[in-house]
Amino acid sequence: METQVAVLGGGPGGYAAAFLAADLGMQVTLVDMEPALGGVCLLRGCIPSKALLHVAKAMAEARHLADWGVAFTGPKIDLEAMRTRKNKVIATLTGGLAQLSKKRNVRLIRARATFEDSQTLRLEPVDHQTLEDDRLRFGHCILATGSLPTKLKALELPSARVMDSTGALELPDVPETLLVIGGGYIGLEMGTVYAALGSKVSVVEMTDGLLPGADRDLVKPLQKKLERDFAALWLNTRVTALAEKKNAIEVAMEGPDGAKTQRFSRVLVAVGRRPNTADLGLENTKVQVDSRGFVSVDRQQRTADPHILAIGDVAREPMLAHKAAHEGKVAVEVLAGHDVAFEPRAIPAVVFTDPEIAWAGLTETEAKKQDRKIETAVFPWAASGRAQAVGRPEGLTKWIVDPDTQRVLGCGIVGPGAGDLIGEAVVAIEMGAHLRDLTESIHPHPTLCETLGFAAEVYFGTATDLYRPKREK
Repeated sequence: METQVAVLGGGPGGYAAAFLAADLGMQVTLVDMEPALGGVCLLRGCIPSKALLHVAKAMAEARHLADWGVAFTGPKIDLEAMRTRKNKVIATLTGGLAQLSKKRNVRLIRARATFEDSQTLRLEPVDHQTLEDDRLRFGHCILATGSLPTKLKALELPSARVMDSTGALELPDVPETLLVIGGGYIGLEMGTVYAALGSKVSVVEMTDGLLPGADRDLVKPLQKKLERDFAALWLNTRVTALAEKKNAIEVAMEGPDGAKTQRFSRVLVAVGRRPNTADLGLENTKVQVDSRGFVSVDRQQRTADPHILAIGDVAREPMLAHKAAHEGKVAVEVLAGHDVAFEPRAIPAVVFTDPEIAWAGLTETEAKKQDRKIETAVFPWAASGRAQAVGRPEGLTKWIVDPDTQRVLGCGIVGPGAGDLIGEAVVAIEMGAHLRDLTESIHPHPTLCETLGFAAEVYFGTATDLYRPKREK
């Protein structure tokens, strides 16, 4: 069996690459082990988690209406109905992808694939399926095998009460108590869901703050809210051992106050993800893999093997679906002979907690590490009419600015809907906009998106709703 382009992996990067290659007239074969396209993002990650976070948000808003004199009785939670609805969302989207692949004449093969050499994939059937051939010869292959949850030996315990993100999304029950190990976005998002459903959620994080790497002023409003919504937040604390005791998991921890042991109904291990590059037969090619398991690629997604390109989580951080999809399109255009490269000025990141946190471009944290001179312009949402109207004044919008040129280098937002607002900032950063461009763009009132313009006005000392004169240099 032969193909012009083989795509190994059916996630957002893989199917985006396969579909564009087909649109450009290439013969495409997509190989994946899953029964449906979508990868971790659609099947066990961002889509199902956002569906459940929607439920958590709606429940929180219903409680918030009590401040307006509108009270509801406590919710009656039907987990089976919730699981069914979540699975319906997934089925709708995967069904759509199946139709799109069919219309584009993309050949789909469900199999486990390993590289026999630089132009051959050895195929092994999954779930006793019959394959047309056990080998696929290709002109070029786009490697898009994604990532897996990171496993730590100290946290491995063969118990159904210890879950990874995949297990947590199955909603096996609403545990009385839940410990989330890891204060990153996956742990905090799932913790938000379970807390809304009624679990007493605790989080343990080994560093000194939640969401390591994000600017602290963005994290602060979220942390304050989680301190109210969660049972406990333990920072600078690490888990040293897990043990199953009767109907609970006994967790040993070490932190600033010494060692302690506590029991939880369930434990969610969310300590990050690792690239899925092991056991692919890459040693039979010229592809180079670094010490962390990432495939080395150039700015056109090419590996050291002229027949193989790599995209998405296997290629480099950040491990984000939209970054993978963009890389997939770059890789295909490179194969089509176009003069393109993956050189974004801004890759947006969003944490879908409540409040949401989003950032793009250069962060204040990165600027400090690089010893780079920047200025910031911050507009607190307490001065936003819309934020006050909806009872969410805790947010803020911040621009990172080049002090010499006044060009925008980055943006950070915390507050409800931050993930939807960051798109304007991405466009501004990519276009090399000046802050003056933001102040002269008329934003609709009253909205939260106008805080992007207001933050720019703060820089010039001209913000109508905030008295903060421009400081003299």
